[in-house]
Amino acid sequence: MIKTKLIKLLADSKKYIAYNIFWQWAALISQIIIVYIIANIIAKLPAPLNYMDVVKLLAALAVRFVSDRLASMASYRASIDVKRVLREKIFDKLLRLGSSYNEQIATSQVVQLATEGVEQLETYFGKYIPQLFYSLLAPVTLFAVLAFVSVKAAAVLLICVPLIPVSIVAVQKFAKKLLNKYWGIYTELGDSFLENLQGLTTLKIYKADEMKAGQMDEEAQRFRNVTMKVLTMQLNSTSVMDIMAYGGAATGMVVAVSEYYTGNIDAAGTVMIVFLAAEFFLPLRLLGSFFHIAMNGMAASDRIFELLDMHEDDNSETAVINVADEGIEIDISNLSFSYDGERNVLENISFELKNGSFVSLVGESGCGKSTIAGILMKRVTGWKGSVTVNGQDIRNISDIDIMKNITLVSHDSYLFKGTVRDNLMMGSPMASDDMMTAALRRVNLADFVESEGGLDMQLNERASNLSGGQKQRLAMARALLKDSGVYIFDEATSNIDIESEEMIMSVIRELAKTKSVLLISHRLANVVNSDDIYMLKDGVIVESGTHDELTANKKAYADMYENQMKLEKYKEEAVL
Repeated sequence: MIKTKLIKLLADSKKYIAYNIFWQWAALISQIIIVYIIANIIAKLPAPLNYMDVVKLLAALAVRFVSDRLASMASYRASIDVKRVLREKIFDKLLRLGSSYNEQIATSQVVQLATEGVEQLETYFGKYIPQLFYSLLAPVTLFAVLAFVSVKAAAVLLICVPLIPVSIVAVQKFAKKLLNKYWGIYTELGDSFLENLQGLTTLKIYKADEMKAGQMDEEAQRFRNVTMKVLTMQLNSTSVMDIMAYGGAATGMVVAVSEYYTGNIDAAGTVMIVFLAAEFFLPLRLLGSFFHIAMNGMAASDRIFELLDMHEDDNSETAVINVADEGIEIDISNLSFSYDGERNVLENISFELKNGSFVSLVGESGCGKSTIAGILMKRVTGWKGSVTVNGQDIRNISDIDIMKNITLVSHDSYLFKGTVRDNLMMGSPMASDDMMTAALRRVNLADFVESEGGLDMQLNERASNLSGGQKQRLAMARALLKDSGVYIFDEATSNIDIESEEMIMSVIRELAKTKSVLLISHRLANVVNSDDIYMLKDGVIVESGTHDELTANKKAYADMYENQMKLEKYKEEAVL
């Protein structure tokens, strides 16, 4: 069972496989010599022990020990090389897929493939493949040696050897199907576990944790059942291989003893055959024990190749024009997009974000505003129409250049466990402490951070020791340090307190004086100062203009703005 595609992918590991086979073969030769010396010593009894026989025996034992160690080392090096190369391949593939990779594969599945999946293939390359070739070499070597002692006994042993691979082939088809099912259920269980863990707070709030726990129990039971089937299959096939291995060895021994009693071979030859009979079968028996792990690795490799073979956009990846030259302008024309191929999320969207302009996209939830942000950041693919950055098709621009020149700040910008400094330096790795403090001061967070230990203030996972407003202001400070040409704020002020919202909007309005800003907001009071406002409804731009122009039109924008103002006024009166 050799997967040529996998062997080609991991060509560098071939040399370690070859080393492993050679040193196992060297260990076998030394084992034959050891048995030959011992057989002759036994045959000469009760004659005195020869000093040179002892020296030769110790020398052969030393060679056997060194060969075993070197074979183990080659196996280890192959395993390490496989894990390194495969994880690099997976990581490089994700980089090429870009930020839209999760449209094709779940993040939890990527994690499973890069960890458990790769670990399974470690055994395939480090143990199974070398053992497969050695299992073919060992019986032939033993037959060539023992044929000089007894052709009949050696032939019987050699003929019995194929019984083990026959049993392996017999279970291969069933095992492959079962292990594919095992991996499918395993990845589904991982997906559910990660999703439920991330949404645990929500489940608690809605008292849905017990229901989800029940579903997880059912999925775990399915996984437990398929695992027991795998273990049962492995145990049964192992038992069959044991019977064939030891039965074959016993048959060869019986023939050797029979040959001895008929006078065809001497005592030393008989002892040699008896001692070496098992060596015909042990390599294949060991191969059988590796076989099931290798089959699991094969199932994992199928999933890994599905990832590595995923479609990548074929583009020339030309860089956008440097911000320092003439700034950045984005032009969107006749943009349409559909998630399911039937219902359009966006339809014939056209607008410009000129250098140094402040443009806002507004509309009710689900109208397609955030999808536009995803397209501009290349997180969403499969759209139709034209999107250009400084005249270049965004499809032909590398993710690196997009990330370099366009910064997205969303309502759930991720903050990492570590220090405030660690998180801020992601925006600008070369930023000094003074620059980071200045950025914190711009978002009115400097005093708080200073009171908690300064830039070395420790943040918990997802910055859970900060309030929602503080998290968003810290994310804003990080974005300011990046100093890119275009900023996209996607509901950056949602789900935070009024005070923090005003602080953030103040920073955005100030930023819009020197940078190109695209603001996506459901709250129209935040977009009043925009140069251009585009009102979306059901994926279509129904109105555009300045705030004054749109309110004067007395249409959808004006109605939405008036209703929001009434609601906010009602809230203020209710508080009073």
